[in-house]
Amino acid sequence: MSKQGFAVRSMIALAIASAFPLQSALATEVAAVAEGQDTPAASATPSTANQLETVIVTAQRRAENIKDVPMSIATIKGDKLDAVTAGAGDIRVLSGRAPSLNIESDYGRAFPRFYIRGLGNTDFDLNASQPVGYVMDDIVQENAMLKGFPIFDTDQVEVLRGPQGTLFGRNSPAGVIKFDSAKPVFKQEGYVTLGIGNYSAKNAEGAFNFPVSDTVALRFSGTSQHRDDRVHNTNPTAGKGTQDFEGYGDNAFRLQALVKPNQDFDALFNYHQRNYHGSATLFRANIIKQGTNDIVDGFDYGSYPTDGVNYQKLETKGGSIRLKYNLGDITYHSITGYEKLKFNSRADVDGGYGAVFAPPYGPGRIPFPVETADLLPNHKQFTQELRAESNYKGPLQWIGGLFYFNESIQIDSIAFDTLSPGNPQVPSYARQFQKSKSWAAFGSLNYAVSDKLKLRGGLRYTDDKKDFFASRTDFDATNTLVTVPHTLNSKTHNVSWDLSGTYELDKNTNLFARAATGYRAPSMQGRLSALTDVPTQAGAEKALSFEAGIKQDLFDRRARLSAAVFQYRVKDKQLTAGSGTVNMNRLINADKVTGQGIELDLQANLGYGFSGSAGYSFNDTEIKDKNVRVQYCGNVANNAGMGCTPTNAPAPGFPGYSLIDGNDLPRAPRHQANFTLKYSTEVANGELYALTDWTYRSKYNFFLYTATEYTAKPLTEGGLRVGYKWGDGKYEVAAFGRNITNKIVLLSAIEFDNLTGMLNEPRTYGATFKVNF
Repeated sequence: MSKQGFAVRSMIALAIASAFPLQSALATEVAAVAEGQDTPAASATPSTANQLETVIVTAQRRAENIKDVPMSIATIKGDKLDAVTAGAGDIRVLSGRAPSLNIESDYGRAFPRFYIRGLGNTDFDLNASQPVGYVMDDIVQENAMLKGFPIFDTDQVEVLRGPQGTLFGRNSPAGVIKFDSAKPVFKQEGYVTLGIGNYSAKNAEGAFNFPVSDTVALRFSGTSQHRDDRVHNTNPTAGKGTQDFEGYGDNAFRLQALVKPNQDFDALFNYHQRNYHGSATLFRANIIKQGTNDIVDGFDYGSYPTDGVNYQKLETKGGSIRLKYNLGDITYHSITGYEKLKFNSRADVDGGYGAVFAPPYGPGRIPFPVETADLLPNHKQFTQELRAESNYKGPLQWIGGLFYFNESIQIDSIAFDTLSPGNPQVPSYARQFQKSKSWAAFGSLNYAVSDKLKLRGGLRYTDDKKDFFASRTDFDATNTLVTVPHTLNSKTHNVSWDLSGTYELDKNTNLFARAATGYRAPSMQGRLSALTDVPTQAGAEKALSFEAGIKQDLFDRRARLSAAVFQYRVKDKQLTAGSGTVNMNRLINADKVTGQGIELDLQANLGYGFSGSAGYSFNDTEIKDKNVRVQYCGNVANNAGMGCTPTNAPAPGFPGYSLIDGNDLPRAPRHQANFTLKYSTEVANGELYALTDWTYRSKYNFFLYTATEYTAKPLTEGGLRVGYKWGDGKYEVAAFGRNITNKIVLLSAIEFDNLTGMLNEPRTYGATFKVNF
């Protein structure tokens, strides 16, 4: 056994050993919980005043106590969710807030990429698939542009770790992020929150819920988030380029109608919309000090010399109808969803101004100009699920259903060049069309062998079909305008399964174990940069995962512990490699990727006004394929020695290529930790509170190969929120700060040009005022 493998196994053993002795801690019976509701533990008796609330999740498509769910799962809600989203933080602020969860983006607020247990996808193309499923109000959001919908009026976020192939399916071999909005209720209530912050940030959020009658209730909620530009173009020859950057306006709303004519039937209608405009991510040329992963000396966050135009516009619209009918011992569900979007983003990818053949140029060496726009002028997604579940008494329960998915996408990539006449540089453009259809049949059985032992098994059959077309229009060698087309097709099917169980060691302690498989349909890419380019295809990947753990209430339910160990294997893992020379991805399959690690979650009411939480994960991932190779750094010759410093073994017979066997997966930190601590006390008939939250993640590789410059430094970020509530909680004023230490590091890079990188968000701060009614 290697030293590395021994260390991993030792940590896993330590986690289990440390968790099990706690099983004898005193605890009380779990309070009865109404389906779909969270019941505060603080009740009429003083002995329960400091107990944690019972957390209800729908990870298995039923409302269950989180302790009874046989999988590793975390929730983000309440004060913690309010704190991390203060100042209109987008979905990336959830990164690291649950063990094994990482979220990043090369498109800023518009295109988040999710990673669970190290499994994700660095692909920046607009039809990129991800192995982490994203479900918002029971509707799968397939395209990455749908996944950045602002967080507001949210009941709970669930992070389901490990393959979710049977009940959720749809490209979820790594796990699922599940968002549940606050639903309409039959009483009048609501809130309004107003906020201001640095960089002239102005934010408003609110919800208004009211019953129209005894059978109809409406809930309207929305957010409006605005920030001024905070980065200025210092290029002395800027000309028509964009002058200021990183401001935005992000407006979204959700309208829901609940129709409940009787206790056995209800219909929930949902319409939501988002309109976002802002800056594309700033690609900063020559920001990395060669031979290190340090930012260059004299770096100024507020300056960005460029000759290009920068903007980003996104509009999404969607709706759903969820019907639920209880008929005796069986409940029927119908969930219909429709989503559409339009997207337009333009950026100066070379990250500077001019080029070596058109001085002046800078900062540093700009080998050639690269300015592109990516558009999604046409996108439509339709989903339909029909599901039935048992609800009768007895040891055996079941769920069965059918699922249908239909998506069509058009992608246009257009070249610009400030140094040349005629923009856009038509006819130099690429176009892609993709149509995806999928249907599935799924089912699961739950069987209570005894009062202590409960088993679950599930199956899902999936049939996927994808048709892809890519073309490049340009002048050929004879200066004749031509269009070169390419087509790719795939038709695959898969059977996913899972087996799991929980064993009640005592009334406070459950042990669980789970084996599960997952599947991701083939992926295709074709952002063609030249007439000689061809699209690439990666075949389907299949995951097999094992996990085991413990969930435990401690100290009379004043604390809750969850610990898990896991190990997985992904065959034919889909990976995204850069082309090495142009702004284009290349899809490949690796024979196998493995992962193993641990996850720990702890929440506690500590007494004397203190409460807190802590989480930790260790993820050891490894690419296992002795033959797979990728082109590294790119354009070393064009950069006149200003390229990166690769550290992998070179591929024999393939100059400029690295072997990646044994590498960690990209953007997959081995260590992640999170911590929150809240103090509250009564002051003048109100509540004064302070909450601080911190996350840590270790270093990771930007790309499939390793290079000194393309390694992210470890990052620790902290937040603080101090507030006062009065009038029985009706009013609240608070001050907040995010990234309060103003730690700035590189998050990712552009590998085909010079040492161009992207950064995390700087420190933000502000204040909010909230009224509940």
